[in-house]
Amino acid sequence: MGLKILVIGSGGREHAICKKLLESPRVSTVFCAPGNAGMKRDGIQLVPIAETEHHALIAFAKEQTIDWSFVGPEVPLLNGIVDDFAAAGLLIFGPKKAAALIEGSKDFAKKMMDLYDVPTAAYQTFTDFEQAQVYVKKLGAPIVIKADGLAAGKGVVVAENEAEAISALDEMLNNHKFGASSGKVVVEEFLVGEEFSLMAFVRNQEVYPMVTAQDHKRAFEQDRGPNTGGMGAYAPVPQIADELVAEAVETILKPIAKGLVEQERAFSGILYAGLIATESGPKVIEFNARFGDPETQVVLQRLESDFAEVIDALVTNRQPEIRWKKSGFHLGTVIAANGYPEAYEKQIPLPDFSAVKDATIYFAGVEEQKEQLVSAGGRIYLVEASGETLQEAQAKVYRTLDNLDTSGCFYRKDIGFKGMK
Repeated sequence: MGLKILVIGSGGREHAICKKLLESPRVSTVFCAPGNAGMKRDGIQLVPIAETEHHALIAFAKEQTIDWSFVGPEVPLLNGIVDDFAAAGLLIFGPKKAAALIEGSKDFAKKMMDLYDVPTAAYQTFTDFEQAQVYVKKLGAPIVIKADGLAAGKGVVVAENEAEAISALDEMLNNHKFGASSGKVVVEEFLVGEEFSLMAFVRNQEVYPMVTAQDHKRAFEQDRGPNTGGMGAYAPVPQIADELVAEAVETILKPIAKGLVEQERAFSGILYAGLIATESGPKVIEFNARFGDPETQVVLQRLESDFAEVIDALVTNRQPEIRWKKSGFHLGTVIAANGYPEAYEKQIPLPDFSAVKDATIYFAGVEEQKEQLVSAGGRIYLVEASGETLQEAQAKVYRTLDNLDTSGCFYRKDIGFKGMK
């Protein structure tokens, strides 16, 4: 019998994780809870249990004799799903609640960086609007305002001027735009440089870095418009030198992993560092306690090793064997509903993907109605392709999109442009 695996989550990231796990000859079944209707096309078995229903997920894992589970999104991690599975005697890959706080609180993450000399932007944390306003005036613009807690990737405002910064503070602290998540805000200096994502498999103090990726957060071309959960990504990032990545592993990932162990918050799972290459070296913008979305859809495609075998080794305390592709590029573009990230159109019928040859489709916000896939979220699906060059990968993605009916939707036409300069 092969491995039976349960993946928790429902988005494009989870679709990519499930699909990659199913490539392994060691795997017999991949369940996804709750998953989405588009995943069924790849032989992924959906489980109608919400990611917040820990007891029901534990019961399912026991009943199905699941070998181990994998947590995709941040909310169940911060709700302590890993602690609950471990207490039930089940193997699960992801950080415990205490370690996931590195993503759950921007203020906690900053304090950890202070404590372990990890390079990041100068900052202060506030709960009081007046005091925060004084700090903004002292630092000047551009300046960055962040909700302390989770805000689905939308809790960061890069304010171009003081008025914008004060308006963001007012929204978060006085109008509670993100509820309890913005009861506290981190105000930090604006850093100049090229942004990139560096994720790693982490087991306590062991750090196994992945290839770099670059996410495109803004809704529209040339990085204009509001911040979203991510409109596309590519990997690797050619303009980020290998030496800089090696420096980031030594000065950022390893000290944080070691620090979390020292603070009795040992981290096992995927540690995501959102970094910026400044004139004085790599600095941290944010940490996440899980795979990025949409970075996963391009980074996992770079993995040559058996993904299921890597995770199996990590959860059973064996040495993982991890190899990455040495050449080529992967690029993915998100197709979103008109209006996203604000109020957006729903129930948009999806096109027929049967003629897609040169690309892979990862489904996110979709559901099924009378055997027809329709949209059920802001980010609906992602089209991913590979090429020897970034230009070739990009051309395949946009050629695919040219042949699909994307009515009611929009997508950025410039994913990967920074890597081609």
